[in-house]
Amino acid sequence: MQHVTIAQKYSKAYKKQIIVNTIKTVNLLESRKVQKVGYSTMTVSIPSEWAKQNNINPGDLVFLLPEKDGTLKIVPSHVAQKEEAEEYIINADACDEHGLLERIIVGSYILGRDVIRITSSTRIGKAHVDEIRRIVRKLIGLGILEETPKNILLQCSVDPAKFKLDMLIRRLSLISSTILSETMQAFLDGNETLAVEAINREDEADTIYYLAVRLLLAAQQKPEIAEQIGATDVLFIPATRLILQYLELIADYSEDMAKKIIDLEVYRRRLPKNVIEKIYHLSELTQTIFQKALDCVFTRDLKVANSVLEMNSVLQTESDRLMREIPEIPYLRAIISCLNKIADKGATIADIAINRALEQPSKEVENIIRTVKHVRTLPLTVKKKT
Repeated sequence: MQHVTIAQKYSKAYKKQIIVNTIKTVNLLESRKVQKVGYSTMTVSIPSEWAKQNNINPGDLVFLLPEKDGTLKIVPSHVAQKEEAEEYIINADACDEHGLLERIIVGSYILGRDVIRITSSTRIGKAHVDEIRRIVRKLIGLGILEETPKNILLQCSVDPAKFKLDMLIRRLSLISSTILSETMQAFLDGNETLAVEAINREDEADTIYYLAVRLLLAAQQKPEIAEQIGATDVLFIPATRLILQYLELIADYSEDMAKKIIDLEVYRRRLPKNVIEKIYHLSELTQTIFQKALDCVFTRDLKVANSVLEMNSVLQTESDRLMREIPEIPYLRAIISCLNKIADKGATIADIAINRALEQPSKEVENIIRTVKHVRTLPLTVKKKT
């Protein structure tokens, strides 16, 4: 795509090109006159070519669906009344690499597949059975419906109406925040038990993440699901997917730190107390960055989101200084690196919050930036009916 500078964007030539492109699009429309039949009924004819393609004959039923943008969608009856059920069959014999079967099941779940059958020409091996049972426990709504030596049937029964997307985002944020908090408290206190608890929590983050992404992808395909889960802002759906992925990554980074803190225990006596406290202080700043960033996504507070980005700059400076100063002890720098990554993810979420604030400006935002609309009525040239 050709880059357009601000000067070009507002030049007359650029505006003229936009108008020409719009007219070209309008010219593709095919016009139909609205006719009045009786006292109140109005009718419009449908294109004969479209009717032939969809096998529509006089007397057949069609269904009309009003869209949010004011358009009207015409659906042939054979499309509206058709209900398809698909079964996805996984060949366990071909899943001969470690973790492959589990990842295929997760991917199928995320893509909204409700019936998954795992088969084998001989017998499903114990490793695969264990793999299936382990992943089923992490996927909400998915269960084993039927099991034989050569066949395992999985059925998903998630009701989208029971979940709201913003609730799932906040839940995933809380889990990630808890894992980070427990991990760093374990580091401060030298508490290995608390670090293990933090590690065990990561499965909860995966569970919420998989469910939220499944619902989000379904919302992109079915408007009724988008309504049910509160994902009606089409522009925000890609950003939501990114936020969910970053929150899950924050949980992963925190789990990784917890494992390193357990391994670090043998070097605990060599760790100066002031170094432990400085790294813990860095983690508190990291926690603040990502929590405030997520809050801004919902509050659309432009200034707070900007302050989060400034905090991230301060954190990067502080972490660079710590990297230079801390003693050469295994895992210490890896822990600081994980904190940096978490703060970076929080900063990106703050960037998304700023973009969302600008999308639908509040009164506070309008004090900084406002929109002035310039409307021009274009000549409507329509393709004549042949």
